[in-house]
Amino acid sequence: MDFQQIQQQLQQKQYAPIYFLHGEESYFIDQISDYIEANVLSDAEKSFNQTIFYGKEVDAKTLMDTCMRYPMMSSHQVVIIKEAQEMKGLKDILPYVQKPVPSTILVINHKHKKYNLNDALGKALKKEGVVFDSKPLYENQVPDWIVNYLKTKKLNINAEAATIMSSYLGTDLSKIVNEIEKLVINLPQGTNVTPQHIEAYIGISKDYNVFELQRALGNRDVVKANRIIQYFAANPRKNPLTVVIGAFYNYFSKILMLHAVSNSPEQEIIQALGLRSAFFLKEYRQSAKNFPKSKVENVIHVLKEYDLKSKGIDFNSTNTKEEELLKEMVWKILHA
Repeated sequence: MDFQQIQQQLQQKQYAPIYFLHGEESYFIDQISDYIEANVLSDAEKSFNQTIFYGKEVDAKTLMDTCMRYPMMSSHQVVIIKEAQEMKGLKDILPYVQKPVPSTILVINHKHKKYNLNDALGKALKKEGVVFDSKPLYENQVPDWIVNYLKTKKLNINAEAATIMSSYLGTDLSKIVNEIEKLVINLPQGTNVTPQHIEAYIGISKDYNVFELQRALGNRDVVKANRIIQYFAANPRKNPLTVVIGAFYNYFSKILMLHAVSNSPEQEIIQALGLRSAFFLKEYRQSAKNFPKSKVENVIHVLKEYDLKSKGIDFNSTNTKEEELLKEMVWKILHA
């Protein structure tokens, strides 16, 4: 069952006896668990019928004993175990999972990694409850997610502005939501979010960001690239080198892939590169003209070199300051 299906059933008050929420993306797990915690019981019912445990602090017997209780003056009781991945005796709750109490809603939050559902507990969970694998979004999915999330907050954003945000904030949805809330608080509903708004309230410059820097490199625009790296050097905390290298690696990997599939139909190329539309493909085609396949391979070698240097692994390097490493790296890319 996917996230939307679970949300819909919860809103319709169709409850399962067990929700096992596991996986790498914490955001979706928190959304489901928090909804159950906030909405299944009334405030009056929660006093006697809602229990929250933490994996480090609870044992299997205590958890099962609590789940076996019947609700007081309510149709359900809710039992939530947070950080279940830290519970040593999690597998020992198997007897309860095999025969859950219908009036208990047990929510198990197993964050940061998938649980192996091939063991006895996993098989019982799949049979008796709802199992949700919370997978992180791919990088190319994040801009659309930002667009859709802002719509729920009655704000609009275009594709380029959403891409600027995603290129800096990564794929951690909880982090992205925290930053988006700054826009929600400061902008009236119906606003079209612009790069200027993002700069003002989140701190990502509309002109001096990794998105614009990789575009400058793709166009071999030395003046613009140098102007941006000067800004980066003056604001190292806003532009950590590891983030820049990661963005460049994704960018030039797509250019390399474009060389490999350049004779394919346009839609197949868009899909292969993980792009959102033909609009973005135009930029990559231009970059591919400026960086032939051999040049792109050289650039990726440079990025690997500076990834090691940024982590202090290259002991032959005398430079330790990130801003100097950034300048060196950009120079080598432009002269690849």
